[in-house]
Amino acid sequence: MHCRIIMELNIYTDGASRNNPGEAGAGVLILRDGYPAEKIARYLGKTTNNIAEYAAAIMGLEYAVKQGASQVNLFADSELLVKQLTGAYKVKNEGLKPLYSKAMKLIAKIGIVEVQYIPREKNQEADALANKAIDEKMM
Repeated sequence: MHCRIIMELNIYTDGASRNNPGEAGAGVLILRDGYPAEKIARYLGKTTNNIAEYAAAIMGLEYAVKQGASQVNLFADSELLVKQLTGAYKVKNEGLKPLYSKAMKLIAKIGIVEVQYIPREKNQEADALANKAIDEKMM
């Protein structure tokens, strides 16, 4: 009999772009069993807010794949990102299509992935990480 350990991660992601497009950063907060497992703040250069949102989601999903997570709850305050990843919206923007494909490939590797929209006020830590990445680069 095989026993498989289920590893569930809660991933909070946010992208920030000043001026859109402008200086951008991605923030990711990863919780395992309710405790912070990883915090990622990455400067992205000049890009759009939507690309920054996707970059953050991809970073979180890549982490989940590397860790061997079998179940992921991905939380984001980008309605566009959430609706595209759940299939409610088609991806029309050419710049987002390769990012969408990459995200979907990562989701397929994990198995169970719930993508949920959360209001900004429930995503403050990921937002702070995204802005920290920009601030540290700008100093």
